[in-house]
Amino acid sequence: MPDNISDLKKRLRQSCREKRASLGEDYQHKASLMICRNIEAWSIFQNAVVILTYLPMGDEVDLLSLMKTNPQKKWLVPRILPQGCMLFHPYNPGRLLRHRFGMLEPDPALPVIPADQIELVLTPGLAYDAYGWRLGYGGGFYDRFLSGQQMLVSLGVTYQALLHTDLPHQDYDVPVQFIVTENGVESSSTRSPE
Repeated sequence: MPDNISDLKKRLRQSCREKRASLGEDYQHKASLMICRNIEAWSIFQNAVVILTYLPMGDEVDLLSLMKTNPQKKWLVPRILPQGCMLFHPYNPGRLLRHRFGMLEPDPALPVIPADQIELVLTPGLAYDAYGWRLGYGGGFYDRFLSGQQMLVSLGVTYQALLHTDLPHQDYDVPVQFIVTENGVESSSTRSPE
């Protein structure tokens, strides 16, 4: 990998944020609903019981309608710890706190659910590529979590406009197995181009 991969990712994050914002609220809302429908129709989602999701921040894809229409699922949301890892708690809309990064997180007094109970992870990202590589926000929380989990299924969530041909990645990055956009769910390639 080139020495300046961190700088390249930083520039890409900025351009992806700008591109995502340029989609506009109306498009983001409609695309989020379509993404929720695509997930709901996906057999892996239908068979999963314990699902880790995220709470949208800013103009991220909003999956709250998916959670509302599927109350039979056991929805978990992450809480970020200062040590750089995440804990997972049941989603309770009345027990959310604002993290210093700006996103909502579960109340730490809620029960902690072991990671090995999670069957499906709906993974946020600024952008993805066809190989499942993710451009996140730079904290590495999901990469650290996914690197230790072999049994769960990971689904990257993004808008079609932010699906790239090939994103830069580093040794510690972990690709997702599937990607969903407003156009549907697809399996990611298992091999990055040389």
